This record gives sequence, structure tokens and C-alpha cells, in this order.
Amino acid sequence: MVVHHPVHINFQGGILPHVQEEAGDTTEFIVGNCAAMRGCFDRIRKFAKHDAPVLISGETGTGKELAAQAIHQRSERKNGPFVAINCAALPATLIASELFGYEKGAFTGAVTRKLGLIEKANNGTLFLDEIGDLPLDLQAHMLRFLQEHTITRLGGHTPIQVNARVISASHVDLEAAMAAGTFRDDLFYRLNVLPLRMPSLRERGDDVLLLATYFLQRISKEIGAGPFELTPEAKAVIQAYFWPGNVREMIAAIRRGVVMSAECQIRPEDLAIQIKINGELHEHSPAAPAMVRRFSPGSEQERLALLQAMQRNRNNVTKAAADIGVSRVTFYRMAKRHSDAFHDILQKNPDA
Repeated sequence: MVVHHPVHINFQGGILPHVQEEAGDTTEFIVGNCAAMRGCFDRIRKFAKHDAPVLISGETGTGKELAAQAIHQRSERKNGPFVAINCAALPATLIASELFGYEKGAFTGAVTRKLGLIEKANNGTLFLDEIGDLPLDLQAHMLRFLQEHTITRLGGHTPIQVNARVISASHVDLEAAMAAGTFRDDLFYRLNVLPLRMPSLRERGDDVLLLATYFLQRISKEIGAGPFELTPEAKAVIQAYFWPGNVREMIAAIRRGVVMSAECQIRPEDLAIQIKINGELHEHSPAAPAMVRRFSPGSEQERLALLQAMQRNRNNVTKAAADIGVSRVTFYRMAKRHSDAFHDILQKNPDA
């Protein structure tokens, strides 16, 4: 529910040297060298100089919490606490007492006063992860805190001043949530003063291999083995795969590859990257790359790319087309070549 991180966040780009760390080193890196990540690094440095709220968006596993820590560690609040709250993980029955605390006797079982997580972030940074999952009634309390910088403990009557910088994050589209009535407009505008978007791995080009190399070095050092290396075929799979779980999924795959490898050579089968096709799991191999655009019309590679794009985008054709870099019309034309796999969407759009 709450994490106090003692690590220091550094940026790492370009060609990675061999990772050399002293025993007990708790430094973490945000690794990247593509234009999108350089833009993120620039924003992090700028945002750290100001005390306004930051809203970090991006898919699950893109490093939103690391970015929040980096902002905190470069700010004037760096010597204060960094309190992270996963709003999606807090039980609905406990979330108010966890966030705002309570006074003795506020409810049955409240035998002593308890400070809430917001109050514990005083003079530091409060990181609200998955803010989109905060219930509507508590969104109103959060809005008041942002406006007045005060909270009231459950069972209490005296407002308590809290001086905390707020950084929030969400993997869901908060503007869509506002349209659906599940997220307050006024809270969104209070949180979204300094927006920061963390790009997905499939937007980061050559950073994919850069990251794989970095994690391979870190994991090798962690287990005291190696040096390990990726075979050319494994590199091809890593570059071709779409990584729906982003950096978090990559770390798991590299760790799995290290465990399963023979003679420190990591092969595609060691990574065990899997995709779902028609509900069945298939091993990902260089013969079926998800991102390769140079497939022949009607080929299995083309079919796999379309199926994966539809899966990633929940069968939204417009988004799936944009995902693989083609127009909606072109997507339908490609789908017609594989009518057995795309019967349903072609039936809905007979004129496509």
C-alpha cells in the first residue's frame, strides 16, 4: 500500500557499459536513448524544479513510479519522505482510514490515533498510483486536500495542514473516465498541471535491445553468474515482440532466459515469450514477429501481426490499424486475405 524507496534514480542512455556496482548499491536507472525517452528525461528535470502537481500517464510497466521517484529526488523535497499509494490495491472499506488516518474511538477497533498516508508525506512527496481507481466519494476529499492543503482524520473535527507535493499516475485514460462519469473533472484539472507520458516499449525503437542488455547485466550480477549473452535469434524476437507488459514483462522474460539458458547463451525458447492466437498460447519466434512490417501479403507473419494488434487493442480496428502503422482501409484489406481469422469483423463491415 505504501512504499518508502531508499533507491536513487539515475538516467542511463546510449551504449551501456558493463554494469559495475558496489555491494549494497541501491541505485536504479531509467534506461533509454530514443527521442521519446530523452523528452521524458528533460521533463523530469524541469518538473523537479517546481512544486506543482504532476500527472504521469502510460501503460502498465512503463516506469511511472520510477519517474515519480526521479522527480522527488531532484526536487527541494528530496530529504523528505516519498510515500507511494496504490489506489487500486487499497480495500474500499479501508481506503479512507488509510489515506486520512483516524482519531481514537472513531469506529470500533480504533483504540489509538493513526496517522494517514497523506499526513505521513508531510514535507515530502505523495505518489498516488492508479488514481483512476479512487472511488468517487474519496475523489472529493482528495480535491479538497489539493485545494486547501488540509485533511481531517476520521472521527476528527480539526483540519490538519499537510505540506506535500502530489504526483499521480494512471494507466487508464482519465479523460475517457471523466466522460463516463467515473472520474471528477475538477480533480483531473487539479492533478494535470504538469503532464508526463511514459512511452510504451513498442514506441522506443532500439531502446528495446538497450534495455534487454541492461537487465541481462543486472540479473547476471544479481545471481553471480555469467556473463550471459543473447543469441542473434533471441535479439530478433526481443525486437519483434510488442511487449504488452512493457519493462516489467521484459525483466521477467530476461530473468527466465537466464535461468533456462545453457552455457550462458540465451535463445528464443529460453525467453518463452508467448502470444495468444484464437485463445491458444503460441511460442513467439523469429518466424512470427509482431512488429515486422515487411511481411508478404497473405503470409503467416501478416496474419500474426493482425491478430496480435487486435488482441492488444481489444478488437478495436481503428486502434489496431494505427498500432501496426497502416490505415483502417489497409487493415481491412489485409484482414480479407485471412478471412478465416477475421470472419467476425468482416461480417460487421461487409463493404470494407
